[in-house]
Amino acid sequence: MTAVNSIASFRPRMIPFGAVRPAFKSGGDTPSAYLERCLEEVDRWEPYVGAFVVLNKEKARDQAKESTSRWRDGRQLSPIDGMPIGIKDILETADMPTQMGSDLFTSWESHRDSASVQALRECGAVVLGKTVTTEFAAPPPRGTRNPWDPSRTPGGSSSGSAAAVATGMIPVALGTQGIGSILRPASYCGCIGFKPTYGSINRGGSHDGLSQSTHGVLASTLEDAWVTLRAIVDHIGGDPGFPGLYGPTEPPPARRPARLAVLQTAGWVGADAAAKCAFEDVLKRMEAEGTKILAATSSEKLAKLERGLSTAMPISLRINAWEMRWPLNTYRNRDSSKISPLLLQRLAEAEAMGVDDYRALLIERERVRGLWQALDPDIEGAVTLSAGGPAPVGLQSSGGPVFAVTSSYLGIPAVSLPLLEIGGLPVGVQLVGFKDRDADLISIARWLAAVAV
Repeated sequence: MTAVNSIASFRPRMIPFGAVRPAFKSGGDTPSAYLERCLEEVDRWEPYVGAFVVLNKEKARDQAKESTSRWRDGRQLSPIDGMPIGIKDILETADMPTQMGSDLFTSWESHRDSASVQALRECGAVVLGKTVTTEFAAPPPRGTRNPWDPSRTPGGSSSGSAAAVATGMIPVALGTQGIGSILRPASYCGCIGFKPTYGSINRGGSHDGLSQSTHGVLASTLEDAWVTLRAIVDHIGGDPGFPGLYGPTEPPPARRPARLAVLQTAGWVGADAAAKCAFEDVLKRMEAEGTKILAATSSEKLAKLERGLSTAMPISLRINAWEMRWPLNTYRNRDSSKISPLLLQRLAEAEAMGVDDYRALLIERERVRGLWQALDPDIEGAVTLSAGGPAPVGLQSSGGPVFAVTSSYLGIPAVSLPLLEIGGLPVGVQLVGFKDRDADLISIARWLAAVAV
C-alpha cells in the first residue's frame, strides 16, 4: 500500500482487539490475520504520521503465529494474547533500542525489558515496535504528525502512541503521563486515553521516575484500555509499595453516575469557544439522563478546589524540574549540545532551587489533594475538557496541557473520550475519579461514551 498524502482521506480506522477475541476462540479469525491487518495500516499510515521509532515486524509475526497456536488449542495466556501493541520509547525493551527521544541515546540498548513490557510478553501480547516520545518525555517534539492534519501537533509526550492507535496501526500503545502526556495526545488524535491512579502500574525500567508520572494506555476502546492494564498488573503489579490497579479482569459494566462535578480549571478562560459550547452540550445530555452536575458556583468545596488547581500547572512544572535534576545534569555534563534549550533551561531552574523549595511545593500539592478528597461524599467524579481545543498548528510544540495536568497533580485516574469534533478535528472530554477507584471511573466513562454520541 502507498502512504496517504491527503488529510481529506483520513477517518479513524481503529480495529478494536476486544471485538475479535470471540472469533479467535471460534477459529473464525486468528492473531496472525489480525496482525497482518494492522501491518496494512502501518504501510498505509506510518510514512504519513511517523509514529514509530523502531518496527519489529518479523518478530511480531513470529509472536502472532505462536499466539494463533495457543488460541487454536484453547491455551491462550491472557485476554490480550495476540494483541499487537506499541511501546513508548521511554520504556526499555530487550530486543529494540530505547532512545528516549534524545540524540544522546541514539541506538542505545539496555538489553532488558521494562516491567510492563515483560508483563506484556508473559501475557502473549505482540510487541510490534517502539513509538515516538518527546525528548525524555518532556515537551520538545520529535517529529510525529497529527493524522487529522499533518501541519498540527499530535500532542506529547506520548505522541507516537496516540498517532499509531488513531490510525489503526495498533489497537493499544503504552504511554506515560507526568503532566498531560496521555490525555492531551488522546484528545488531539481522537482516541481513548487512560491514565490510572498514581503508582498503579509498575514503572520499573522506564525513564520517567517523577512523583506525578504514571504508566497508562492510548487505545481504540475503553475495553481494550482496561484489559491491557489489568493484564499487566496481574503479572507485575504496581510500583513497589503500591497495591496496583484494582478491579475485574474484564471491563466493568457501564454505570450512570448520580452526581458529577464540572471542573473548569485554569484552562477554561483560554479554551476554544466552540469546544466550550460543545462541552456544554455534553453536560446537558448527561443531565437529561438523570446525572446531577455540581458547579463551583453552588459548592464552596468545589470552588476551593478550583482555586487550588489554579496553580497546578506552574507547581507541577517546578516539581518535575527538581525531580529531573538528576540525571539531566549528568546528561548535560556529558554533551549539552545534544539536549534541547528548553530542558537546559529547566535544569537551570532546578539547580536554582533548594530542597526546602521542593518541600513547599509538595506541601501545597498535598493540600490540594485533600480538597479533592473532601468532595468524595458529594460526587462520584468530575468532568472537564481534555484539551482547550483541537490540536494547534505547528510541530515545534506539543500543545498546552493545562486541562490534563489536574489528574497528574492530584494523583487520580482520568480518561479522555473522543466525543467532540471542532472544525473537523477531535477534542476529548475528560473524566476524573478518586484514588484507586479506576474501575468505577471506567464504568462511568462507558456510560458517557454511550449517551454522548
